[in-house]
Amino acid sequence: MKKLSTLSLLLMSFLALCQGIKFEEGNFAGILAKAKKENKLVFLDGYTSWCGPCKYMAKNIFTVQSVGDYYNANFINAKIDMEKGEGKTIAKKYNIVSYPNLLFLNGDGQVVHRINMSLSEEDFLQLGKDAKDPSKQLVLIKKKLEKGENNLDFLKTATTAFIKAQEMNLAEKSLDQYFKQKQKQTNDLTEDETNMLISVLRYNPSGTAYTFLKNRKEDIIKVIPLDLYENYVYSFKLNSISNKAYNKKTNTLNEALFLAEAEKAFGKEKAHKILLRKKANLALNKKDYSTFEKINLDIYKDPSQANSSELNEVAWIFFENIDNKQSLEKAILWAQESVKKDQGYENTDTLANLYNKTGDKKNAKIWAEKSIELAKSTGKDFSSTQKLLDTLK
Repeated sequence: MKKLSTLSLLLMSFLALCQGIKFEEGNFAGILAKAKKENKLVFLDGYTSWCGPCKYMAKNIFTVQSVGDYYNANFINAKIDMEKGEGKTIAKKYNIVSYPNLLFLNGDGQVVHRINMSLSEEDFLQLGKDAKDPSKQLVLIKKKLEKGENNLDFLKTATTAFIKAQEMNLAEKSLDQYFKQKQKQTNDLTEDETNMLISVLRYNPSGTAYTFLKNRKEDIIKVIPLDLYENYVYSFKLNSISNKAYNKKTNTLNEALFLAEAEKAFGKEKAHKILLRKKANLALNKKDYSTFEKINLDIYKDPSQANSSELNEVAWIFFENIDNKQSLEKAILWAQESVKKDQGYENTDTLANLYNKTGDKKNAKIWAEKSIELAKSTGKDFSSTQKLLDTLK
């Protein structure tokens, strides 16, 4: 029986090793040569060590047996860190600037299909099937668009593919053609069409897509609420201003230009506060917590003027990154105001954590219990709050 158990364990270990995608060793040129010889496409996972979604894909998707079965049978699979060794050259060649970047290449190294996002098991399997389907390959979709293909179904497919690949100039072009063709039939907009428009604007908040958003307001607010529409307009205006005033190469903000453009878009009264928020976000991105702290203490002198989610967000960032007790007590006031405006699991959890960090165990316990009660009523995961509560008993 002992021998049988040992053999069973060895077999189970062997089977475990067989699950998931088998990634090739060796250099990129050798991987392409193998793909050409076997008449297969290369699936390339372009990742970085710091990318959270990349780690998710590596741990939860690439290891699944159904994924391994399909990708091992149909592709030569490669996994390369885009910030090390030849990965730097590959990233430059294929314009890889966001992660995860999932590419499908032919044996000559030409991009046939790509997508820039993490995916579920089902969607990742579909991605592989799309990469092998000529009608859905990105490279052929581009060629059809260049030749003037203007069928509505095709233009919708093209726009979605370009959005997923983050080729936003092409996404805007195909979307513009889509709406021009659609207007020949009807002016009505569907939820899918509105979502396509918003997706393009998230990446490229200007140009023809933004003009369409402004000109078709009455049609769009039949599909989405007016306040959501106004939030989108505000957000896209702000993103457009940021793109003009922020230099990505030097990581610097032209404050004078930002303020001038913000005054044009939002008026003088709001522009200064918007600039402060932009500077605070830049400080947070640079992990300059001292500057972030100082700016936000100025912005939220009167928390009653801010909305609930905004107050909760800044209070939570203070909890995570600020240790000054006086500043944390200000954050408690923000969290209290957030709860007062719209009580929910997230802001009551923030309040509990802030009380605990400042040493007020009694109030921390009260609000942790309240937070868990709210989470249970709405079906939210409260495991982190439960851990906090366990330390307070």
